[in-house]
Amino acid sequence: MITVANPIYDVVFKYLMADERIARTILSALLKRDITSVQMRPHEYVNDKGTDITILRIDFAATVLTDDGKEQLVHIEVQKTWLDSETQRFRRYLAVQYENPDNMRRGHEGPYAVPMIMVYLLGHRVGDIEEPVLYVQPEPRSYDGKRVTHGVPNQFVDSLTHESVIVQIPLLHGQVNTKLDRVLSIFEQTHKVRGNAKLLNLDDTLYEGDADMQRILSRLSSAAADPAIRHDMATEEELFSEIDKRDEDILIRDRRLAEQKVLLDERQTQLDEQKSQIDEQKSQIDEQKSLIRTSVKLFADMGLSADSIAAKLGISEDTVQTLLS
Repeated sequence: MITVANPIYDVVFKYLMADERIARTILSALLKRDITSVQMRPHEYVNDKGTDITILRIDFAATVLTDDGKEQLVHIEVQKTWLDSETQRFRRYLAVQYENPDNMRRGHEGPYAVPMIMVYLLGHRVGDIEEPVLYVQPEPRSYDGKRVTHGVPNQFVDSLTHESVIVQIPLLHGQVNTKLDRVLSIFEQTHKVRGNAKLLNLDDTLYEGDADMQRILSRLSSAAADPAIRHDMATEEELFSEIDKRDEDILIRDRRLAEQKVLLDERQTQLDEQKSQIDEQKSQIDEQKSLIRTSVKLFADMGLSADSIAAKLGISEDTVQTLLS
């Protein structure tokens, strides 16, 4: 077993991906393409403060080989989070890249955007999707649903659509059968050292003969031994602990508010029922008054005296006089 730094932490992940060969290895495995070169764009780290601290974004300019052996420049944006994410944040970062002039090139059809590929490394599940790695690839189709192949790829189409790779880290389950399995195994949180989530224990015999994976393990091992990285990991863990506490406080507050709302709704229902009963009683009283008024008039028209009418109806003579007036 070898003890390495946990790449779920932003500082470790950035340190890992700063190695060009390792970045090529990881991105090639994720994209299932041969990446010949990759360059991390300077000053493109985003680890927002406050409420948006959950997302880290790293941008890469990469050259990939197409199926026909040609080289193609693509923009790869990797977004990593280990807390439940808000879709709006991802969309906001995506919009920035669509508007970034550095992602534009001039072709034979005029200016076009460099094809963009989004990679999401999520520390949480996405709904009920069971696949640990999800590939979303837009395909041009005709009105009748047939796939369009003539004239594709096209600069205009590629400028307005993008591929996505979504990795659900909690669903990674220790298989190392493929290159992608081996690469993603370093993110499996089941390997965490007991009592220290900043470290992972990995079985290095699973990676024997794989020079690329040995390089990854070596760099993660160096990160685990680096005092500055360990300090940043502890700081990051403290910040996320505060976020967890904040989120827990918000959940408790929302639960209490929901309980209070239920009580208020029940009380309002009771008040509505009481009002309904009072309105019904008032309606019955009004009906009785109307009936008495009609009866008094009828008996008076028959020539009965006020005291006789009062006796027949069981009311006072003054009431009869009031109704007659």
